[in-house]
Amino acid sequence: MAEFDVDLFVIGGGSGGVRAARIAANYGAKVMVAEEYRMGGTCVIRGCVPKKLFVIGSHVHQEIEDAVGFGWSIGQVSFDWATLVANKDKEIARLEGAYTSNVEKSGARIVKTRAVLEDAHTVRLATGEKVTAKYILIATGGAPNHGPAVPGIEHVISSNEAFHLKQLPKRIVIQGGGYIALEFAGIFAGFGSDVTVVYRGDNILRGFDEDVCKHVRSEMEKRGITIITGCTVAKVDKHGKDYTTHLSNGSSIASDQVMFAIGRHPNVRGLGLEAAGVAINPANGGIQVDGWSKTSVDNIYAVGDVTHRTNLTPVAIREGHAFADTVFGKRPVQVDHATIPTAVFSQPEVGTVGLTEEEARAQYSHVDIYKTDFRPIKATMSGRDTRVLMKLVVDGASDRVLGCHIVGDAAAEITQAVAIAVKMKATKADFDATVALHPTASEELVTMRTPTARHVRQAAE
Repeated sequence: MAEFDVDLFVIGGGSGGVRAARIAANYGAKVMVAEEYRMGGTCVIRGCVPKKLFVIGSHVHQEIEDAVGFGWSIGQVSFDWATLVANKDKEIARLEGAYTSNVEKSGARIVKTRAVLEDAHTVRLATGEKVTAKYILIATGGAPNHGPAVPGIEHVISSNEAFHLKQLPKRIVIQGGGYIALEFAGIFAGFGSDVTVVYRGDNILRGFDEDVCKHVRSEMEKRGITIITGCTVAKVDKHGKDYTTHLSNGSSIASDQVMFAIGRHPNVRGLGLEAAGVAINPANGGIQVDGWSKTSVDNIYAVGDVTHRTNLTPVAIREGHAFADTVFGKRPVQVDHATIPTAVFSQPEVGTVGLTEEEARAQYSHVDIYKTDFRPIKATMSGRDTRVLMKLVVDGASDRVLGCHIVGDAAAEITQAVAIAVKMKATKADFDATVALHPTASEELVTMRTPTARHVRQAAE
């Protein structure tokens, strides 16, 4: 008789857990996956996929406006929010089915229920069934964080509810200055809503390159989005179907929807972590793991947003795959969390990889900056007041490109390709030796010859 019911029990059917389950099963492991909600996790069900679909839809109005300069005369147009939501729901259901099917095809078994740890090798299901496992992987992701409770917090929605609103808000207040807040600001503005963004920091996109933050803010404000910084929401009052949002600076804003997007917290509550001896990282509130994604308990691992390391879907997938390779493939693989490309699907779009100028200047004695902002070719005919930003951060001593930052159309697509070069430690000379692809915006990355700034850190005496 087998010592354990399964070789691997995965708690969470999101991107990281699904990848780990499939790869482990392919190695011959007996695998069970527990998911209490819907297969696919945050990204597929209520995150990056539906968000990107909404972003694409919200671009159409601008495309119609820009078409006039190219000779198109487009008559009366209308937008139906309910159709968008319904079609999005169909696509998410299709993807959920694909995720479920792919797991089952690998030979792993899915149980649609909550799972809680009883000890290091035992999981109790909400059905009352107990399952013993040689290894356990926690991949429960994260959830929206509403921060300190303010009066009227019950009236506030998160990004989760934003995907299922019955109607498009005419006016919306969004608190937050990161990925989710700015992406939804662009989405709602693109569909015609009056949008106000409220953020506690000095500027939006904390942690991004300062030039990126300034450029994105300027471009968003050109598009009619109001951005209020150095301020927080103090109270939300409801009057019938409308709301009054009171700010910490004493002002107030009327709207018919209020959304908070001020961060996410790891889903660690109620999992039985204490019973199993799994430690929480006091620095970030996520499950504490080592470089192999192993927790404080030898046979229990954790991947993805629940560890609160780098909260990006492709990172969770890479971590889940590496875990399965290491534990079941007997092929030790560690995930390199350095030089991870990322995008903000704001409007305009942001793509970035590597170090910001501020980070580079803190780590390297000689830093060269190559930067340009220009009117894209489309705007010369459309007449739209918009500019593209491109920036390279270079180690002045070795000539290695340390970072690339792009704001403008297709920034994410360009950055994915540039990330390969940055990961390979390409030099500025390598970029310069690459023939430009004309006419494109991205050719600027290989035609910037003269530094716009050079920084030399004086050695301490």
